[in-house]
Amino acid sequence: MKFLVNSTMLVGLGIFLCGAPWILEALGVGFWLDILTEILIWSLFAASINLLFGYTGLLSFGQALFFGLGMYGVAIGIAKLGLGFWPALALGLILPTVMAALIGALAVRLTWHYFAIITLVFSQIFYFIALSSKELTGGDDGTPFSMPPMFTFGEIEMSMTNFTTQYFFILLMVTLAFFLMHRLVRSPLGRAFVAIRENDARAEMIGLNVYLLRLISFITAGALAGLSGSLFALFGRYASATYMFYHVSGEGVVWTIIGGAGTILGPAVGTALVILVREELSNVWEHYQILVGLIVILTVIFAPRGLMGLWDNMLTRLDALRGGVAAPVPEKTSNSNQKRKPKPRRKTVRSEVRT
Repeated sequence: MKFLVNSTMLVGLGIFLCGAPWILEALGVGFWLDILTEILIWSLFAASINLLFGYTGLLSFGQALFFGLGMYGVAIGIAKLGLGFWPALALGLILPTVMAALIGALAVRLTWHYFAIITLVFSQIFYFIALSSKELTGGDDGTPFSMPPMFTFGEIEMSMTNFTTQYFFILLMVTLAFFLMHRLVRSPLGRAFVAIRENDARAEMIGLNVYLLRLISFITAGALAGLSGSLFALFGRYASATYMFYHVSGEGVVWTIIGGAGTILGPAVGTALVILVREELSNVWEHYQILVGLIVILTVIFAPRGLMGLWDNMLTRLDALRGGVAAPVPEKTSNSNQKRKPKPRRKTVRSEVRT
C-alpha cells in the first residue's frame, strides 16, 4: 500500500507540474507560476543542504556562498564577459564547484559545530568581498543583465524571456538534479555517506576513507547549490551579494528540518510549505516568521524525521492495520519436565575471635 500511495502521489505531482502553466491560468491565478518556479529553485538549494546534513551528518551554514557564486557566475559571464546562455550557465556551475573543492579540503577536517562555524565564516568572508568589489559585482546594487537566447534556429529563437519556456527549463534542470541525487544516495557511495553519518569512527574501521567521502559530499552539495543559484539568477535576471549572507543558509536548514532531513523530497516539501506561508501571510501579518518558528518547534518535538518521516510512519501503520497485527514473539521458557538441580550452598568458615 505504501508503494502504491507514494507512486500515485508522485504521478499526480508530475502531472500537475507538467501542466502547471495551463492549470494555473485556467484557475485565474497565473501569477502563481512564478512562485512555483521559485519553490523549485529553492527546493534544489535545500536539497544541497540535505545531502550534507541529512545523509553525511555535516551541518553547513555556508551553502549560501555557493548559491551566490552560481548567481554571480551567470551574471558576470553575461554582463561583463559577454558570454552566451550556455557558457554563462557552465560558468555558474564551475565556479561554485571549484570553490567547494578548495573550501571543503579544509572544512571537512572538522565536524559538529566546528564545521558549521567554519562554513559560516567562509560565507561571510566572501559576502563582504562581494560587497566591496563594486566594479565586478556591483556591490549593494548587484549585477543585472539581459537574457541571451537559449537557441537560435534561423528566425526561430528560444529564450527564457518566455515565462512558459523559463518554467519548463527550470523544472527540467531541477528534476534532473533530484533524479541524480536519488541515484547517488542509493548507490554504494550514498550508503557510505550514511555510514559516516551514523558513526564515522566505525566507518573508518571498516576501511572507508572518511575525509575523502566527506569532501566528495561537500563538493557535490556545492555544485547543487551553485546550480540553484545559477537558475535563480536566470529567473530574476539579477545577482546580488544579499543571497550570500548566512541567513539564506539558515533558511535552507529550516526547510530541510521541516520537510525531513535524510529524505529525497523532504526539502522540497519544507520549502513549499514555508514559501506558501510567506506568500499568504506576509501581506496580512508582518511577523509571519513567528508562525514558521512555531512550525519548526512542533516539527522537532512531534516529528523529528520531518513531515516526510511523519507521512512514512502513517503509511507504515496503515499497512500494519491492513495486514493484521503481528503475533507477539513467545518468550523463551525453561523446560518444565526437567528437574532443576538445587544450587549448592556456599560453605562459610566461621572464625572465633579470642579475646
